Amino acid sequence: MNLRLKRAKELAGYAVQLTRDEGLGTMMARGAGFVKRRFFGKKARYLPAKKVLEAQRVEMAGKTLEDCGLPTISVLTPLYNTPENYLREFLDSFVDQTAPNGELCLADASDAAHSRVGEIVREYQAKNQHIGYKKIENKGIAANTNAAAALASGEYLALADHDDILAPHALYAMGRAILDLRAQGKPDGFVYSDEALFNKSIQRPLVAHFKPDYAPDYLLCCNYICHLAVFRRALYEEVGGERPECDGSQDHDLFLRLIEKVGGAAHLPQVLYYWRVHAGSTSGGTDAKPYVAKAAKKALADHLTRTGRVGTVTDGLFPSTYRVLWKIEGDPKVSILIPNKDHTDDLEKCLHSIWSKTEWDNYEVIVIENNSTDPATFAYYEEARKRYEGLKVVTYPEKGFNFSGINNFGRKAASGDYLLLLNNDVEVRNGDWLTELLRQCAHPGGAAICGAMLYYPDETLQHAGVVTGLGGYAGHSHKYKQAGGSGYLFRAATVQDFSAVTGACLLVKASVWDEVGGLDEKFAVAFNDVDFCLRVRDAGYRVAWTPYARLTHYESKSRGGDEKDPAKAARFASEQQRLYAIHGKEKILDDPYYNPSLTRDREDFSESDDLRKLKEGSLTVRWRE
Repeated sequence: MNLRLKRAKELAGYAVQLTRDEGLGTMMARGAGFVKRRFFGKKARYLPAKKVLEAQRVEMAGKTLEDCGLPTISVLTPLYNTPENYLREFLDSFVDQTAPNGELCLADASDAAHSRVGEIVREYQAKNQHIGYKKIENKGIAANTNAAAALASGEYLALADHDDILAPHALYAMGRAILDLRAQGKPDGFVYSDEALFNKSIQRPLVAHFKPDYAPDYLLCCNYICHLAVFRRALYEEVGGERPECDGSQDHDLFLRLIEKVGGAAHLPQVLYYWRVHAGSTSGGTDAKPYVAKAAKKALADHLTRTGRVGTVTDGLFPSTYRVLWKIEGDPKVSILIPNKDHTDDLEKCLHSIWSKTEWDNYEVIVIENNSTDPATFAYYEEARKRYEGLKVVTYPEKGFNFSGINNFGRKAASGDYLLLLNNDVEVRNGDWLTELLRQCAHPGGAAICGAMLYYPDETLQHAGVVTGLGGYAGHSHKYKQAGGSGYLFRAATVQDFSAVTGACLLVKASVWDEVGGLDEKFAVAFNDVDFCLRVRDAGYRVAWTPYARLTHYESKSRGGDEKDPAKAARFASEQQRLYAIHGKEKILDDPYYNPSLTRDREDFSESDDLRKLKEGSLTVRWRE
């Protein structure tokens, strides 16, 4: 099916559902807003509305850093031969903040030919007494940042580059976020925001980086946090500030060390920082600073050492991405559960790929026979057991198809430390697929569940993780994208934290399966994997996805059966509502690993056409361990 046509049909389906749930008037108003935002609302689209900024200024009118009620944030910025227009724009963005809770600490390592840098700063110091300045010898970005930190008196620190721009509400929003965390009894030691890229003016941003809430596996693959990060000055001093030996990836290294102390991080999903794109900037491309990779791998390796975990840090699939080859603890056995009803051609392709390609040798395969009607199927089982050593076939005793019941039955025959749910219409592509899934789970601090990269036969993506709330319920990350791309912010090319992964290929610790009671058999066909993963996540475990375990999924792109069959459509609708009833609609629509400013209408991580909450400045801080 044509991709645009498919997306149009999905959007139309969403409109129909919205009409049913909230009425025609709501749907028409939402549609009119969609058109307005889509075609007429691009200017300053990530900035709060003028009335919001003005309300902040009115609230803070006449107040000072000392009595404004917000924690003081000292912004650390090393200067080096900064072009005058860039410097003035940056200084203006600090001076024009809506709240007075900021202190700017500038360490100037410019050479003698750029004395104008210091002159401009002194000009601004006459306007704002909370701009500190020191001329220093250039010893590299980390040492220069530490020199700026020596000027700081704030309870919190933030990092900003000399050629970028702070959003006008950056310090107000971060100050409020810290107070909100305190009110919730959550750690307030490390907070980060979203950011945007721009060329000339923040009124015309190029694109935003809408980030997930704290995602530890993702952070080991790239520094997705970047700007704006705010953290306690006492923690910065406790960890020794930035390390010169990690110059080029000094912020990534610092964030890892700070988060080790805090035990997690808080995310404020507002665009508080504008990153200028120009030659020589890291925002302009990874080739600008080729020494970054070496520094990043050191930062990551040191992090593993400090946290007592064992793995080898290697380059990732794209520049500025990395991969941890975790050391698998012991020799865990994997029980591969494959439900099957007839379709022996599919099953043979699946089994042959497992036995011919899988490098991890401690596994068993259990085919769960489910009401096959073709006598040739049973003859195939007998023949397959002769060719595939150790193959087990167990017969599900109930009638009808119930994915959850079938796998729960298969679990009874499994003896592995891990269970692998696997569809019969998948084919293994790489020999270390099972090893890679185990790498993400079978080590201290590993995930409880890991999913794989699944491709359609036409080399488009079928599954790169599950995002709850897409289409109102759940959808597959980057579905239909061409294979080989990096995805949004490398999210189709790095090990990721997700709320769920598909049951078409899902590895889970057997003990965790048993702890949460396996699959819910009232989800007979749809959402059983989503529900299971959410229950595991809510029990305090992590769900991971890896692009390094690759399989082809021969599922049709356009089955369409459930919509055309009234009984199947009713069952699907019932399972949709059950997902809401168990987990809550708002929780389903608010996936912590998917930003609220990204669309729920498509699976491509495109920007939402509804950024009203950004304009209102109403998105609030979210803490995760």
